[in-house]
Amino acid sequence: MTTNHVEELKCLQESYGNLSKNCPDVMKAFGALHDASTKDGALSLKTKELIALGIAIVVKCTGCIQSHVKTAIDAGATREEIAETVGVAILMGGGPGTVYGAMALDAMEQYLAENNK
Repeated sequence: MTTNHVEELKCLQESYGNLSKNCPDVMKAFGALHDASTKDGALSLKTKELIALGIAIVVKCTGCIQSHVKTAIDAGATREEIAETVGVAILMGGGPGTVYGAMALDAMEQYLAENNK
C-alpha cells in the first residue's frame, strides 16, 4: 500500500497543535528558530528547504521529509531540484538514503498532483 503523504502531513500538522497546547514555551521558541532559520538571506527559502530535505532523508525523519518536500515545492523547487537533492542525500546517507529518498520522491509526486487539482 502506498503511503498517503498529503494526509500524513495534515495529521502531523494537527498534532503540532497538541504540542503547542502542552508545550507552549518550547513550541514558541521552536517556531521562532524555524522563522529565523528559513527567512531569505544569502540562501533563498527554496535552497534552505532543499538542504533541510537532504538532512531529513539522511536522519530518516518521515514527517520532516513530507514537510520539507511540500515547503520546497511551495517555494518553487522543481522536480529536478528535488531529485538532485535526493541524490546528494543518498551519497551522504548510504543505503538507507535510497529508502527515504524514494519516499521523498513519492511525496513530491503526491504534492504536485494535489497542487494540480
